[in-house]
Amino acid sequence: MRKIALLLIVVLGVAHFATVIRCEADDVAEEVDEEGGDDEEDKDDVTEVKDENGVLVLNDDNFDMFMEGKDTVLVEFYAPWCGHCKQFASEYEKIALTLKENDPPIPVAKVDATKSSSLGSRFEVSGYPTFKIMKKGEPVEYDGARNEQDIVARVMEVAQPDWKSPPEATLVLTKDNFDEVVNSADIILVEFYAPWCGHCKQLAPEYEKAAKSLSQRSPPISLAKVDATQENDIANRFGVSGYPTLKIFRKGKAFDYNGPREKIGIVDYMSEQAGPPSKQVQTVKQVQEFIKDGDDAVIVGVFSSEQDMTYDLYLEACNILREDFKFLHTFSSDVAKLLKASPSQVVMVHPEKFRSKYEKASYTFTIKDSTEVSEVQDFFQKHILPLVGHRKQSNDAKRYTKRPLVVVYYGVDFSFDYRKATQFWRSKVLEVAKDFPEYTFAIADEEDYSDELKSLGLSDSGEEVNVGILGDGGKKFAMEPDEFDSEVLRDFIMAFKKGKLKPVIKSQPVPKNNQGPVTVVVGKTFDDIVMDTKKDVLIEFYAPWCGHCKKLEPDYTALGKKYKDEKNLVIAKMDATANDVPYDSYKTEGFPTIYFAPSNSKQSPIKFEGGDRTIDGFSKFLEQHATKLSQSRDEL
Repeated sequence: MRKIALLLIVVLGVAHFATVIRCEADDVAEEVDEEGGDDEEDKDDVTEVKDENGVLVLNDDNFDMFMEGKDTVLVEFYAPWCGHCKQFASEYEKIALTLKENDPPIPVAKVDATKSSSLGSRFEVSGYPTFKIMKKGEPVEYDGARNEQDIVARVMEVAQPDWKSPPEATLVLTKDNFDEVVNSADIILVEFYAPWCGHCKQLAPEYEKAAKSLSQRSPPISLAKVDATQENDIANRFGVSGYPTLKIFRKGKAFDYNGPREKIGIVDYMSEQAGPPSKQVQTVKQVQEFIKDGDDAVIVGVFSSEQDMTYDLYLEACNILREDFKFLHTFSSDVAKLLKASPSQVVMVHPEKFRSKYEKASYTFTIKDSTEVSEVQDFFQKHILPLVGHRKQSNDAKRYTKRPLVVVYYGVDFSFDYRKATQFWRSKVLEVAKDFPEYTFAIADEEDYSDELKSLGLSDSGEEVNVGILGDGGKKFAMEPDEFDSEVLRDFIMAFKKGKLKPVIKSQPVPKNNQGPVTVVVGKTFDDIVMDTKKDVLIEFYAPWCGHCKKLEPDYTALGKKYKDEKNLVIAKMDATANDVPYDSYKTEGFPTIYFAPSNSKQSPIKFEGGDRTIDGFSKFLEQHATKLSQSRDEL
């Protein structure tokens, strides 16, 4: 009996244990079902198209699904923090209501482009709000006014069954039509682009808008584009080395485009370029006013008539330099008499306020049938500056790029009340400038160039007049604060000429520990590290606040680790906002900017311009250009 009882107890225990296991398994199964259900619900939440006051909410997950089968949809790409978007929200809801009442109804949607980054990139959204009219899944740009009436009218137009997207206003040029189109155009703007180039993609909609606007001008101005990755011969012929490169062509002759890169700016700039490069003056009074009140040299070509062959040659030279100089011409004998010039002569006269006893007031050049255009250009450039001119933000890039440049900073003001004081200090500079024709001299207002004074370490000098020299290669030299006079200036320039001055370099402290995979460069160590002729150097110029730089950092650090055993290769970086880059050849216009400095060509670094900022992309670049690499990428 005892054995039977024990057996019953064991059987009952096993049955109870099995029941518990089954219950737990059921519970787990239920939990799994519930969790799976949650996943399905989450998936449904993401793809579900929600309605907010009549406006449909789209995202990366539901956009394409929603667009299937839809003829016309209005979409706004917005950012939650955007003031313009917030201000327009109620108006957009009215638009949604109006279009909903259309027959058939037209959906109105919005996309938070800060969250749906894939859609933002895909539709090249660069500002907020951006509106796209989706026609059978293809985007149609909307660049009209931001009001209900105009937006609804445009959407209704696109929604018509027979509506077709108009052809691009931008001409597409290839080797088959380039020369024919460019050679026959009085003026045409051509963009050389690469399909993968981010800046090109950003320019594209603005360029097309400008093309449409200029095509309606009378006479029209054409805009064209060339895929430089496909048309290598054309790109090489015109020295295209970066993207996008824009050039103006006049009857086949190429000129650099230096204008804006948005619709209105392009339209205004090209409209101005389409006009004559020289303005006709007919009276003596006009020329006298230019000479009396101007800030720049007055250039006047004197000719007998428009049929004068030398007049055409003058205009050709003017076209090449039209962005840098203001040109005038005359057929008036009275103006010729004022200028003491004969037909076929060009006269350059400096404004009265810049004249001195050390230089001529005007210069004359005679154009002959055999004169080369380059000779006329050389004349303009040789005499455009007075002995001591007035350097300003407005003329700096056009007039004062030659180095060395001696700049004297003080309160420069040529208005009637302050002209005497301004000329007092300028006269002291003139006394020295006449003896150093190899240097360019200028005066500059200390407030206009407060940042430059700060970079020279002179912003708190306490002196009424300060002096700096901007030397070759981006180097700067500051005169020790002293009471200013001609002899003090002369001594400073002589010291510079003899090489006795040390350049001023803005620099962070030299790192005490610089053993990481990426070498940190500061202003004081640039020469020692980057310009070391024993080593190849890849250097990134970055800004601490730059998002692209932060995104690059992990890959760039990994690159440094990859090549850590290469004794003759340095992977380096430098905060370009806190340190001077003491060489113009390492020019930094955006962040990050990356250069490769070969051991045998430090003054001619190679800029990294590829779109592949990955370890593999950098490795290929290094293998292509390195002079000291001991191992191949595969071996590493």
